[in-house]
Amino acid sequence: MSGFMTALKVQRWDDHRYYHHSLVNQSLHLLSAASFVCAYVVMFSDPALAALIAWLVAMTTRQIGHLFFEPRGYDQINQATDEFKEEIKVGYNIKRKIVLLAIWALSPLLLVLDPTLLGLFTPHDDAMEFIRHTGELWLIVGLAGVAFRAVQLFVLQDVQTGLVWVTKIATDPFHDIKLYHKAPLELLAGKRAADHLAEALADDLPAEIPVEASKSSV
Repeated sequence: MSGFMTALKVQRWDDHRYYHHSLVNQSLHLLSAASFVCAYVVMFSDPALAALIAWLVAMTTRQIGHLFFEPRGYDQINQATDEFKEEIKVGYNIKRKIVLLAIWALSPLLLVLDPTLLGLFTPHDDAMEFIRHTGELWLIVGLAGVAFRAVQLFVLQDVQTGLVWVTKIATDPFHDIKLYHKAPLELLAGKRAADHLAEALADDLPAEIPVEASKSSV
């Protein structure tokens, strides 16, 4: 169990130090995290609505932060090129994200072509039913996206790496709130780039993580 928790801390450390330099990105992640927490609560009573919140608000704000506000040049803090960071990314790097987001955006067309989705749904009678079916379809897309990458990691690395990543994805909203709750105030104060995150992550880091320890191509 200690090995699992250490691996989780390493994945979190890599994610935050490599991909969360911009305070705009951090602020958008805070909004995304709060939206995901709301989606988690709603999931128990209305999974379709939860999926709509997760994709339309939480995922959209999160990916806007990464795609438009996070610097993509040479990372002076970590002494790493963008190409290197993308290569070792455990979860969804930019290329994988684009594929996943394309599937998400185009998936409602399936309901236009076949309102029953091969018998899964009763054909929708109005726009509201179409939206609810879209939410249910997006729930499937989200779960399938997580499962697909987890299986890839099982094959490319090992089962623990995949399970650690799934755990990280599920708990990221809570962790992001802890890390980035000050980002909007710092942004309003005129800052644009975050200070190095080692201090913010101090309670979560293993004693010392050598730079090479978290570098593994997947």
